[in-house]
Amino acid sequence: MNNSVPNGERALILAPPTLSRLALNLFDEAGIQALATRDLDEMADALGQGAGLAIIADESLGGFVQSPVHNYLRTQPAWSDLPVVLLTSPARAPDADLHTALGNLFLLACPFQPSGLLALTHASLRARRRQYQAQYSAARLQDLEQRVEEQLRHLREDEQQLRHTQKMEAIGQLAGGVAHDFNNLLTGIGGSVELIRRRLAQGRQEDLPKLIDMSLGAVQRAASMTHRLLAFSSRQPLDAGPVSLASLLDGDQLRALLTPQIDLQVSLDADLWHIEVDAQQLREAIDNLLSNARDAMPNGGELRIHAGNRRQGKPLPGGHPLASGDYVLLSVHDNGCGMPQSSVDRAFDPFFTTKPIGQGTGLGLSMVYGFSRQSQGHVALYSSIGHGTQVELYLPRHVGDVQGAPAPAPGPPPEANGSNRVLIVEDDHTVRQLVHETLAEQGYQCCEVADASLALSVLRSDRPIDLLISDVGLPGMNGRQLAEIARKLRPGLKVLFITGYAENATSCRGFLDPGMQMINKPFKFTQLTRKVAQMLGPGNLP
Repeated sequence: MNNSVPNGERALILAPPTLSRLALNLFDEAGIQALATRDLDEMADALGQGAGLAIIADESLGGFVQSPVHNYLRTQPAWSDLPVVLLTSPARAPDADLHTALGNLFLLACPFQPSGLLALTHASLRARRRQYQAQYSAARLQDLEQRVEEQLRHLREDEQQLRHTQKMEAIGQLAGGVAHDFNNLLTGIGGSVELIRRRLAQGRQEDLPKLIDMSLGAVQRAASMTHRLLAFSSRQPLDAGPVSLASLLDGDQLRALLTPQIDLQVSLDADLWHIEVDAQQLREAIDNLLSNARDAMPNGGELRIHAGNRRQGKPLPGGHPLASGDYVLLSVHDNGCGMPQSSVDRAFDPFFTTKPIGQGTGLGLSMVYGFSRQSQGHVALYSSIGHGTQVELYLPRHVGDVQGAPAPAPGPPPEANGSNRVLIVEDDHTVRQLVHETLAEQGYQCCEVADASLALSVLRSDRPIDLLISDVGLPGMNGRQLAEIARKLRPGLKVLFITGYAENATSCRGFLDPGMQMINKPFKFTQLTRKVAQMLGPGNLP
């Protein structure tokens, strides 16, 4: 009930008839609504309809503990604390338990002064009014909270639907980009192979080298695209180590990627820290940034590159997550055409590009984003129309000693000999056959199996094995688990992993133990034979 109910402003009286009439007349003159009840049952009924206070003579409380009035007072809601004025008689001894049962109790001795009863009544009605108002406000607040919760529920549902729509749009863009580019690449590969077969059937071999080069070129472009997709998703294997950024920012090498009309300015902080990254992936990231800057300035312009030490102790502007610590900040700033905010928001999405069709794959910045995230760094992009674009790449500082002299370039791989025995574990039949044929052609004795369980059967046998070549993503037991068991069975066994996608192999440094190496699919088979020869050569024996 709320404060708009008139019954909430009335006084209920339970007293002998003479006392009840006295109180009723007093309240009538004072303009206070009042109701006299004959017994506890009638008062309980009136209380259920609302009351501002109850005035009870102590001689009318016989059987109170078992009465509905006692039950009403005992079970009041949390907001309610009904004031009770007890008219006491000098002839009756006080009953402490009874007084406690009456709750919010005020005592008024009889005979009483009319002014005293009126003062208690007005004070009680004001207090009771505040209780009703508080209950009314609480009810409105609860109703408001329910409506707010309902609106929040709808907002959450709408947000979830929006996220799903955006996710499906991104997946559609990704799938469409992959399908478009791969269809072109497959057409180039398939068409070249088809023409090679036709030329062989015609006995015409003069065009074969050109067709083979076209096919291999399409394979390389496909490999580059899948590499960039893995970089965006932070699933590419990285071989992180100490790198001098200054050595990668050689002005002559950078100018080779730019047009003569672009003025390049490179500045480095003194005592620039070494960074902990994969050098090859960083080089590709820098190349992508320079290519984008070049395309943004078709008529020439100014490109400023700066690298400086940065001690990061607080979050970046915009709430970008970056752990506190030491970084080298690489900034690439061009004064080209710039981008609107709508393009900036999507700049790192795979296959998103502002370039005309045929002039960009939309994978360059997505690769930079994935590389920086996987390297425990960060990348931020700032741009506006007519004010150019600035990309800031945070790269983690290398902690520890840095080897002074670079390792000497490897010499020619040692020749294979007939005693080298290789176990090939690959679930793809075509890849397994090609690896087998290539190594057998080089003189290696090869045994090939399709999964780890078959490989373990060979490893547990007496058959000699010098090198285990295994795909990482095998069905069931993966290649890394197989290698661990193989080395327990055959201590010191050398292992070469081949992988196209390995979620747990994204850091070569943590993935590979001594005597283990890795190459990524798709690889050139000359790369495979060189790697195998190096691992089995005399200078690489354990």
